[in-house]
Amino acid sequence: MASASIPGGVAKKKMAAHGGFLKHAGYRWLKICSALMLVCIVSYLFIDVSPRHNGGSWYGYALGTIGALLILWLTMLGVRKRAMTSGKWSLKAWTSAHVYLGLSLIVIGTLHTGFQFGWNIHTAAYALMMLVIISGIFGIYFYATIPQALSNNRDEMTEAQMLDALRSLDRQLHEAAQPLSAEHAGLVLQSLEQNPFGGGFFQRISGKYPNCATRHAQADLRRERAYQPRMSGKDGKFDDPLDKVDALLEKKEATLARVRRHLRLKSLLQVWLFVHVPATFALIASLSAHIISVFFYW
Repeated sequence: MASASIPGGVAKKKMAAHGGFLKHAGYRWLKICSALMLVCIVSYLFIDVSPRHNGGSWYGYALGTIGALLILWLTMLGVRKRAMTSGKWSLKAWTSAHVYLGLSLIVIGTLHTGFQFGWNIHTAAYALMMLVIISGIFGIYFYATIPQALSNNRDEMTEAQMLDALRSLDRQLHEAAQPLSAEHAGLVLQSLEQNPFGGGFFQRISGKYPNCATRHAQADLRRERAYQPRMSGKDGKFDDPLDKVDALLEKKEATLARVRRHLRLKSLLQVWLFVHVPATFALIASLSAHIISVFFYW
């Protein structure tokens, strides 16, 4: 009974490790950032700035300074990940603060602009900030959901074990195809020779492989067998080598589907970084240009 309870406990720990940063310390950083955003909104409504709110007013400078400092601090998460520590500023606490303070920039940055936008470096910096935040929201969703989906899909198998299972099925298929006719053996050979994970980045992300040779081989063999009499062996039992090939192709297709789901989930877990990280560097560059232009040309 004790051993039966281990997988459930491990799964719960994995879910807590990946989703716990949102709930860290009883949503401490959600509460802090909600209060910060509320203060900004109330102060924006009740502080009188003549002739109107804008980024060049004293209030705009105050919000801009807070926003710029927050952006610089948020970029330090990558550095922080290299130091695995516990306590008040554990990686989980830092990540929780990163998420909620990043979201608070939607309010702080927007109020800083005074809702004045144009075709200039200032609006470009704001647009890049929003792009970084939106890509970060996708990252939150992926990190909160995909690790558990990966665990469920693996079914306690590692990636190496899944690939070993595929190689084993290929060896069995090669042996089982020996008694087949040249035409049927050619279909199996297509399955053995094709790179099952080829097709490029977008195919891996979509998880769709319309030219899968394994699936086509199985479909073609089944269509041909539907019009052919089955071979009978000893004691009247069917002993058709195509039966074994068909069963192996079915197993291979199921294993391929599992590995492809695994690779798709891993890719989704990383793909948002291809937007988030470059956009962050572009934001830092545009923010620097924004600040320089404000102090030197306004």
